[in-house]
Amino acid sequence: MKRVLNVVGARPNFMKISPIQRHMQSMNSKFDPILVHTGQHYDERMSKLFFNDLDLPEPDVYLGVGSGTHAEQTAKIMLEFEKVCLELKPDMVLVVGDVNSTVACSLVASKLWIPVAHVEAGLRSFDRKMPEEINRVVTDAVADILFTSEKSGTNNLIKEGRDPSKIHFVGNVMIDSLIYYLDRAQKSDILNRLSLKPGSYALVTLHRPNNVDELKNFLKILKAFEVIQKDIPIIFPIHPRTQKNIRAFGLENRINAMKNLILLPPTGYLDFIKLESNCKFIMTDSGGIQEESTYLQIPCLTLRETTERPVTKDIGTNEVLGTDTNKIIENARKILAGEWKKGQIPPFWDGHAAERIVKILMEE
Repeated sequence: MKRVLNVVGARPNFMKISPIQRHMQSMNSKFDPILVHTGQHYDERMSKLFFNDLDLPEPDVYLGVGSGTHAEQTAKIMLEFEKVCLELKPDMVLVVGDVNSTVACSLVASKLWIPVAHVEAGLRSFDRKMPEEINRVVTDAVADILFTSEKSGTNNLIKEGRDPSKIHFVGNVMIDSLIYYLDRAQKSDILNRLSLKPGSYALVTLHRPNNVDELKNFLKILKAFEVIQKDIPIIFPIHPRTQKNIRAFGLENRINAMKNLILLPPTGYLDFIKLESNCKFIMTDSGGIQEESTYLQIPCLTLRETTERPVTKDIGTNEVLGTDTNKIIENARKILAGEWKKGQIPPFWDGHAAERIVKILMEE
């Protein structure tokens, strides 16, 4: 039996690790999957909500590192995760995504000569101002097995000199979770609670530092919302970072003046999927939502200058607009006029990526 430490740190990791953990557990005596939660996202209510929605077991190990600067948080995770590795002596460490937990645990395992598998390897925005880009590049540099979710990831890794035999194009585990829980999500009553009808609203998520920590960019986005909300209600589950900056910048009155901008507390996974799958279009700076919207065939406006998931704009329903007010308004109106591209579902986004990952790990 092979002991694998499956690492989660932030909420997007939960959706990625859930199908992998489930398939490892179904392999009877072949895997001993240990779920390690670093506590990078430390909101107990939100973590519990996501774990419940995704049928994840209670973490076998909880590091509880909490908040801090990038350096502080990464260092805390490394210190605590090294103790776990020395005690449990895993055969492999599996990390997902691009958060601080991903790079911290990869570095620790690599220096202890424990093989590292990286799920969602090779994604590149080519913007080193994004902390996640640094995390992706460093993790891929030390990982022994690289699982890619789209062909651009494979191409990027080969260009960076990685051994092609270590790279496996397996598809998208985020979509595994989306497909697995979609029927259950449709039973959510959140539309009734908000008095919404399918297709009658737009959905927003906004949390990137470049957007919500920089007043200039934040104001450009809000200016677009002021116009769009006159045409269609905007549902805005608000990230704690964004909420904090609205207060810090003194923007409460401007937000409250938008009568069709409806702020919600952070929602659970199933409620969010219900909102996402029934909206007219999405405005977001999230990477995972670009992928989910492409699978769901929902138009997506990405409020960033770059994307590490180019397949979502090349063949999917996504367009990358940056924070240009006029572009955001113009593209929202194109969607409302029925002039948006239909998009295609990328290869291997079929709900079976985790099965392919576990099969490869058995062979390796």
